[in-house]
Amino acid sequence: MITLVSGQWFACGVKNQPQPPQDVRPEKVTDMSATSVPDGVRLAWTRPDRYTGGKRMRDLALFVVSRAEGSSDFSPLARIPVTDREKFQRQRRVTYVDNTAEMGKYYRYIVVSGTDDSYESEPSNEATITRSEPSPTPNPENFALPTPTMVP
Repeated sequence: MITLVSGQWFACGVKNQPQPPQDVRPEKVTDMSATSVPDGVRLAWTRPDRYTGGKRMRDLALFVVSRAEGSSDFSPLARIPVTDREKFQRQRRVTYVDNTAEMGKYYRYIVVSGTDDSYESEPSNEATITRSEPSPTPNPENFALPTPTMVP
């Protein structure tokens, strides 16, 4: 809105129409996964780039990873700041390694994204895993070629 006061024009500074809070939350992460790795459990998900209202998001600030052991309640495990917002190429996939996960225990994980204005996404899908020793990567010592078979 522009107003004339004492011969000078003043503007209120509003550049866009106000948005309802439900439309400025980050989209929910829907592809979170968990994998056993030598140093813990690796979590991975696609970074949201839109608000729930459909507009492109430019103020993603952090991710909060929460973990539950077995059927217990979730508790925050890590806060991961988003540090590449000003870069030309942003990280598309986010990964985090829970190096406190114990061998043989069953865990459930979720992630919530947050903006600079403290709007939070809905919790992601649950990624579940029982931590185990990961399969060794093939190398010359443990790699075996398949045995050829004759087909009559």
